[in-house]
Amino acid sequence: QRQFVESGGGLVQPGGSLRLSCTLSEFTVGRYGMGWFRQAPGKEREAVSCLSGGGDTYYEDSVKGRFTISRDNADNALYLQMTNLEPGDTGVYYCSTIILHGRCRHVPLPGFEDWGQGTQVTDSS
Repeated sequence: QRQFVESGGGLVQPGGSLRLSCTLSEFTVGRYGMGWFRQAPGKEREAVSCLSGGGDTYYEDSVKGRFTISRDNADNALYLQMTNLEPGDTGVYYCSTIILHGRCRHVPLPGFEDWGQGTQVTDSS
């Protein structure tokens, strides 16, 4: 089973910034809808931001205006630029293929693990 590789997390002060990356060798991120999900301590995993294959975006209300999702076909990577971080942003962040139709839904491809290892984002306050 294949899985995406997330990176870029860390310990950050409130108001700080991070850029998360998601890659997978021999996988073309531009061909699929992709998204970022967060699992905060004691909570269910939720969609944070998603990008459809056609370029439509979704942002969870609490991150609107602070997070930006993007992909770079040359780097074959999906990114999440996080700015003005808040304590509520703490959690493990995962990327995955998605379907975006109003809401963003996690849809793993055949041959893929449901989730990768994720990358931890922690507010230092």
